[in-house]
Amino acid sequence: MARKKIQPDPPRYIAIEGPVGVGKTTIAKVLAKRLGARLTLEEVEANPFVREFYNDPKRTAFQTQMFFLLSRYQQQLELKQGDLFTKCTVSDYVFQKDRIFAYLTLNEAELALYDRIYQLLDHRVSKPDLVVYLQARPQVLLDRIRSRAREWERPITLDYLEKVSRAYNDYFFHWGGPALLVINTSEIDIVEDETHLEDVISAIRRMRKGVQQYNPYLSKR
Repeated sequence: MARKKIQPDPPRYIAIEGPVGVGKTTIAKVLAKRLGARLTLEEVEANPFVREFYNDPKRTAFQTQMFFLLSRYQQQLELKQGDLFTKCTVSDYVFQKDRIFAYLTLNEAELALYDRIYQLLDHRVSKPDLVVYLQARPQVLLDRIRSRAREWERPITLDYLEKVSRAYNDYFFHWGGPALLVINTSEIDIVEDETHLEDVISAIRRMRKGVQQYNPYLSKR
């Protein structure tokens, strides 16, 4: 009689990360449902400065960044307090990514103050067991942002997305944290094509350690 293969438990804390428009929240919601996990979503629209930021980044960058930093920190504290009672947690962001945007948007004086506050908070939050970095070409990101037609995202430009994508790529190129799965979503549509979404979810569920790259489009050629 053949033994039934036992599937390993998923990581206790999975974070989905990537630039705006890449599909983080879509995948996080589906993954959390499949795993029966607690879902934590970044509250972007709750930031009272974010709409003005995209219209005039220099004037409101510091307020926008500090609101994000403190609201993400509050969410992460709640996650840490619930560790004993939750089998698995899925989040659509990594707390440490906050610095990516800080370095892109803040001036030298603002960044110095931001860093002092960030250093006080960072060591107090839980670190993910698995990070999934979703990437896509900037033009693809812009097309997706335009298609979802959120009024406050209308000022986002291709130039801004190119800068954000480069910053993300550099951040994860020097990754020294937990398991990392890099997924290129440029040639797939996880919103309209359920097969593409299933492929991505399956790749995440198989991932356990190290650094791996997965390109769903190339894997099917």
